[in-house]
Amino acid sequence: MKFNWGTGIVIAIIGFISFILYFVITMSTNHQFSHDLVTEKYYKKELGFQDEIDAEINVKELKGKFTINRAKNGLQIVFPEELKANEIKGKVFLYRPSNKQLDFEIPISISNTYLLVPEKRLVDGRWNINITFNYKDKAYLLKKEIIY
Repeated sequence: MKFNWGTGIVIAIIGFISFILYFVITMSTNHQFSHDLVTEKYYKKELGFQDEIDAEINVKELKGKFTINRAKNGLQIVFPEELKANEIKGKVFLYRPSNKQLDFEIPISISNTYLLVPEKRLVDGRWNINITFNYKDKAYLLKKEIIY
């Protein structure tokens, strides 16, 4: 059999198509490359987006600021001093972008001006924190990204 330019081009195209097909099939069937959505009810959550924007604006209008510090016992979330701790009702959601199994939620029940997230629940790396709470019938939302 004589090997010429035409045969080489056909072999190269077949090799390239085979590589692409192998890559697509491997990526779609291997569970190691499984990437989930941030939330299962994506479209339902999207309908309440304006409420989130209003709650974020309410946080910016507060005189005091939130601080998030790494303490020896865990992650300390300090609320502004102008808020009375016993009137704050809500939750803190910690989202780990790289691993869905590490996500967790903590209800806000504080007597001081801070909430302590236990260190045993946190793994080093990037975390997204969503603090959602009501204070005097007004909704507040704070979103932060931290490296723990």
